[in-house]
Amino acid sequence: DHGTIEWVISWLENSNTKLLFKDSFCNTVPTPEGGSHEIAFKSALIRSLKSYGSLINVKDCSLISSEDIAENSCFLLSAFVRNPQFFGQTKNKLTMPEIARTMENSTKDHSDIWLSKNPKDAKKIVSYLVEIALQRKRAKEEKLLNQKASARKIRLPGKLSDCTRMDPKGTEVFIVEGDSAGGSAKQARNRETQAVLPLKGKILNVANASTAKLLANQELQDLNQALGCGTGNQYEEKKLRYEKIIIMTDADVDGAHIASLLMTYFYRELPKLIENGHLYLAAPPLYRITKKDIIRYAHDEQDKNSMLKNIFSNDKVVEISRFKGLGEMPAEDLKETTMNPETRKLFKVSLTKKNGGSEKNQQKTTAKLVESLMGKKPELRLEFIKENAKFVKDLYI
Repeated sequence: DHGTIEWVISWLENSNTKLLFKDSFCNTVPTPEGGSHEIAFKSALIRSLKSYGSLINVKDCSLISSEDIAENSCFLLSAFVRNPQFFGQTKNKLTMPEIARTMENSTKDHSDIWLSKNPKDAKKIVSYLVEIALQRKRAKEEKLLNQKASARKIRLPGKLSDCTRMDPKGTEVFIVEGDSAGGSAKQARNRETQAVLPLKGKILNVANASTAKLLANQELQDLNQALGCGTGNQYEEKKLRYEKIIIMTDADVDGAHIASLLMTYFYRELPKLIENGHLYLAAPPLYRITKKDIIRYAHDEQDKNSMLKNIFSNDKVVEISRFKGLGEMPAEDLKETTMNPETRKLFKVSLTKKNGGSEKNQQKTTAKLVESLMGKKPELRLEFIKENAKFVKDLYI
């Protein structure tokens, strides 16, 4: 015989918590710190209520915990055992794990019987506890979300206008040149899913820079902080903060140069990011062609001439506007042509894979091309120009 247990519990809706009491005793000695008999009591109630909730198909009854049992409840619990053992000299806590199983089973049996005999009240109690459990779950998730948001803000560069969504899925960061372009992009973005990171001027060419220069470059450090995934051997895919990293530069030679520098950086320092399909190039227009209520956007000179020939061929008066840069483009135009996923055009940056060649040889070819175009030796660039000049139809200088 491991002893007996007597108990009573009541849940009070909208009660004053100061009036609630939760008292336990062992052999009539108060145990304000609980102990084995309280643990057995609460465990039995949780098992009984969950089981009954599942039996009558109460949704989310599996979420009920000991925290929820104690919420807005009053209970009196009295255990009678032979040779009780207490923690310390004050006898505030019962420590007899050997009696817990017997007391738990006894309590559960009585609880099961009461619930089955009082279905109306039983369902009300279970539903009430589920509501408390869901509130606790939401509060916990909100607290965790706030903690993550606070931690993110502490680590992130001040110039980054971050998106509000915490989950990387469906999010994107636009890397733009300067505060002017950054201002337009911030106005045109979707704040929930789109972040904007303005970088100051042309970034460091990592193909001909020392490691010390790379580590000291503030713009690249800001970029690394914003992405959060680390570089080189320290790259961790699961820590990448955005699904898409979009390079968005002006639709001119300077913009192409900046995009080349950024792609070189990603290729050298974050190749896995490219391999896993996260890097993109935006395609902002260079011209806007307007005829009354007809508006078209051209991405280059060839595109413009094609539109004038095929779409506006019969129109004598056509308004052609050339965008000086992203910073000069109205936010509405930037959103429609370059940032809105439903209307924009994106180019995915990937490493070329030629049929028939080994992966190792392809990697060597790509590395050689990057070194020729972006490396320290100008003679390699001259050689590349000579070999490929015959393929150029239009040259913009």
